[in-house]
Amino acid sequence: MRGIALVITAGLLAGCAASRFAETPPEGATRDRRDAAALQEVRRLGRDGDWLVIRGYHLTDNLVASLTNKPFSHAAVLDQANDRVIEAEAAGVHFTPLSEFVAKSHRLLLIRPVWSDAASADAALRKAREVVGRPYDFLGLIGLGIPDRYYCSSLTIEIYRPYIRADDQVPRPVEPGQLIYWGRVLYDSGAL
Repeated sequence: MRGIALVITAGLLAGCAASRFAETPPEGATRDRRDAAALQEVRRLGRDGDWLVIRGYHLTDNLVASLTNKPFSHAAVLDQANDRVIEAEAAGVHFTPLSEFVAKSHRLLLIRPVWSDAASADAALRKAREVVGRPYDFLGLIGLGIPDRYYCSSLTIEIYRPYIRADDQVPRPVEPGQLIYWGRVLYDSGAL
């Protein structure tokens, strides 16, 4: 009886979620046009150290969006000079070509952190590059972060940690969908 009540409660909570549980990519030419437009805008408007926040298609994207009740599921740091992003996934912190990152997004935001200026963005990107190869922080997702490990949105925040003002109350953990609170949206691909 208790198990049935839990299943019903979970179903009701999932029904109240602001985002759909699963997103699927559009068909061929539509997806190609959409991805090309997003890639063009990120290249045109973005600069080193900006954040890319997405709603992706992977099972973990579906779980993050549902559990956080936000329309975004993943985040990365833009390395504009090298046409790539730095992201933290289960395999750890790594580089991904920008075009591949865009292709795995159903919706994409380009965000300029409030702490970003020429000097801080340069330092933040250097820090992000330095942590490539570090392990993923599975416990960070529930607020029990392990030093020198990162999950996607903790990476985006931690590289700017020296520039965060005392009155900027950044929670731990930080959800990908919360990053808009500490930045200016420069581009939104929109939801399909």
